[in-house]
Amino acid sequence: MGLEHHDLAHEFPEYKERIHDLKVSDAHFRKLFDEYDQVTTRVEALEKQESPVADESMEELKKERLVLKDELYKMLKG
Repeated sequence: MGLEHHDLAHEFPEYKERIHDLKVSDAHFRKLFDEYDQVTTRVEALEKQESPVADESMEELKKERLVLKDELYKMLKG
């Protein structure tokens, strides 16, 4: 089973150009984007490990990613 990549451009392909524009022009968006990218990288690295990860740790990371994703999506729509 392959793992799905969750970068923001993959999650919202219809906003790919807007993502780029906001990364260049909006420091707050860029900060949230970078945080989202870091959390996603950690989640994906943990998912690739063969050793088990505590469910609570993984769930907390996924919740953090979801909160960031929701906030970024609001900014993309606005």
